[in-house]
Amino acid sequence: MFVGREKELTALSAELSTWKKKTAVLIYGKRRVGKSTLIREAAKVFDGIVINHQCVTSTFEGNLELIYKSVSESLSLPNMRFDSLFAMMDYLKTLDKKILLIIDEYPYLKQTKKKNEVDSYMQAVIDKLPENVKLILCGSYITIMKELLAEDNPLFGRFSLIQHIHDFDYYDSAKFYPDLPVREKVAFYGVFGGCPYVLENLETDKSVTDNIIRLLLPETGLIRSHIENVMLKEIQKSFDARILKSLGNGKKRYTTIRDQLGIGETGLLDKQLKILLDMETIQKTEPINRRNDKKKQFYEITDNLMRFYFSFIFGMAGTISRIGEEQYYNQKIKAVLEQFISRRFEGIALQYFHRMAVQGKIPDIEDFGSYWYDDPVNKTNGEFDCVIKRTGDRYDFYECKFFDRSMTLQECEQEKDQLQTIRGINVTGIGFVCAGGFDFESKTDFTLIDGKDLYQ
Repeated sequence: MFVGREKELTALSAELSTWKKKTAVLIYGKRRVGKSTLIREAAKVFDGIVINHQCVTSTFEGNLELIYKSVSESLSLPNMRFDSLFAMMDYLKTLDKKILLIIDEYPYLKQTKKKNEVDSYMQAVIDKLPENVKLILCGSYITIMKELLAEDNPLFGRFSLIQHIHDFDYYDSAKFYPDLPVREKVAFYGVFGGCPYVLENLETDKSVTDNIIRLLLPETGLIRSHIENVMLKEIQKSFDARILKSLGNGKKRYTTIRDQLGIGETGLLDKQLKILLDMETIQKTEPINRRNDKKKQFYEITDNLMRFYFSFIFGMAGTISRIGEEQYYNQKIKAVLEQFISRRFEGIALQYFHRMAVQGKIPDIEDFGSYWYDDPVNKTNGEFDCVIKRTGDRYDFYECKFFDRSMTLQECEQEKDQLQTIRGINVTGIGFVCAGGFDFESKTDFTLIDGKDLYQ
């Protein structure tokens, strides 16, 4: 079953359906994010022969030999040898067939020679691409694939379509467990995130707790193995894992991370943070009313599953092994799981606003995110995590509650009163997002979003 990616599928299918222009497509995203599934689904509209090749760790010549073999097998011909990719393309040009050539895990081929050497070679291939051949380059090593988009790279400007494939957001993730109650949907996304591979392997007929104990805590658990052997594979040799441990389920300033790691200003932390940012393992956030204020910039882990791993599992393998998964869960996770998930509920609300903005349902929205305030009167400062900025410098503040019950009018009024006692913030609208809904009808001075609204 193909889930989500409607926009990407439409664009890629259109590229594979038209022959009015040269087609060379670049698709990249972390491993097991669904790139191959997307390509297979789009290729269903392709009226010709699909040649799907995956590069391997080998020499340049070794990879070319394997490409020739993939071509031969797809054409149901004996194993053919060519002097070069150019010779192979010349042969494909002579065929009375339309060809879609997919070169997957391109970074393995790219790294067989010096910087940009293979890219320059591939540039010439694309420039001479036969009219009956379409090409897709695909890869999982994000930093390497992003190099192809740099202006000084030979392949810059050579692609007719570029697609960066991300994890699913909360809404598309829920398509893997559509019949669950709202709070269970939030909990599954809050712990396991939106990686299609992970979502496909969840046992959604069981509780979040059962899935944690069975799939995440055991050393050989399917999802823990995915984290340690796939998600961390690209970055484990390039960063200090204590950075991610420091971030855990929160967000921290540069100075806080530096102090917790006990390292000086050597430039090493800056380099490692940049690597993690490029790999999209972490992200840099800042309040929407303090854009470009370096003193208000924070780092946080991007993926919910990675947050959970570094909050509860990393460095605890020995303890888990000694006392057992269920005992470890009861001692270290059970009491704080609700709090962990509630923090992610705020992120879900922001994803919801993003969806509404893209669909044109909040036409005057300019930005959304957190809001930093300084209250000189009460000598306090702090941050609100869920705020919408509208045109005219207007701000709507939302309180997010992961309640298992309805929120009352009295509770909303209390939140409003507390908000209005703070000086130094510009409040023009107040709203609430509650997983359990509300026990009163919407009032004109409150915007109410219940859990069911998030998934409609």
